[in-house]
Amino acid sequence: MASEQQSATDVEAKLPLLGAARSAASIAAATPGKPVSAAELAHATVAGGAETPIAREAATAVMAEATRRAGLPAPFRSRVMVVANQKGGVGKTTSAVNLAAALATCGLRVLVIDLDPQGNATTAFDIDRWNSELPSVYDVLIDGVPIDDVVRAVDLFDTLWCVPATIHLAGAELELAEADARGKVGATVEGEWRGEVRGLLRSALRDHLEATGGDERRYDYVFIDCPPSLGLLTVNALVAGEEALIPIQCEYYALEGLLQLQQAIEMVQAHLNPALRVSTILLTMYDGRTRLSADVVDDVREHFGDIALRTMIPRSVRISEAPSRGQTVMTWDPGSSGAMSYLEAAREIAIRGATDRSSRPVDNREVR
Repeated sequence: MASEQQSATDVEAKLPLLGAARSAASIAAATPGKPVSAAELAHATVAGGAETPIAREAATAVMAEATRRAGLPAPFRSRVMVVANQKGGVGKTTSAVNLAAALATCGLRVLVIDLDPQGNATTAFDIDRWNSELPSVYDVLIDGVPIDDVVRAVDLFDTLWCVPATIHLAGAELELAEADARGKVGATVEGEWRGEVRGLLRSALRDHLEATGGDERRYDYVFIDCPPSLGLLTVNALVAGEEALIPIQCEYYALEGLLQLQQAIEMVQAHLNPALRVSTILLTMYDGRTRLSADVVDDVREHFGDIALRTMIPRSVRISEAPSRGQTVMTWDPGSSGAMSYLEAAREIAIRGATDRSSRPVDNREVR
């Protein structure tokens, strides 16, 4: 008798969670193509009869699974997004690889170009950056090797590819600077110079996107992971891209140096790539227990408005652990708060991309 009473109590305790989950799932089904806010999720948990933290987590997990199964809308054309911030330690590479993995998890075709000599994005995809024989982005920039000959499929994903970085990329900045001083760079097989050093990546990426431009092979998203600097590698990325995605850490120094990055973007817009725009701000390492994080969030939203995603990436041990296993958090622990936050951020990005017709293909103009 006691065991039956205990069993009944367990069932009653679980009913609010089931109600919350059903409510969250019904919201997802009723509003396809619309990001669901934390407030709507909270309402779902209350409507389901539960207000406890575990109930909210259950509802969020259901939302994440619904997103994975339903997929995400593809943009009208390939979106080339430059993930940049000259301040180190803001979650730039972490965001690039996990957003890419989240979009790929939902069926979109994604390419990541690792332009950071540290090669952390390459490591996160379980590619050996210490292999000096591995064709890499260095070969693309310095020797004019086509991206088609360098790109590699990422394990555990069907629709995710990477242009890796190796140890050679550490010397590319100096080689490009020397070539810039001479006013020419990298001979082609015909013996002619390939053009201005700031446009090398754009030229290579343009050719690759044209070669993969069919409906079945077209990339939906291209993420270019930049080094934490404003050197020639970052400038190459800004010239090649159409959108800048800036991760901002929820810390005191987060906004310092952002003005310098904005000035660099404005210079690229004025002289090299007039179509470049800051389209997305992603707040990372958010700690809801501190007033400081809330203050940074308020400042960023006041300054940037709607281009700041509503989703914030929390501090998460699982996010930090994943690269050491050669994985993203999307495969290392897909049920963690970090994975679900990146999935929701990817959902916001995808919804915006599906409704924004201002995205443009990489054009054919020479950089002047």
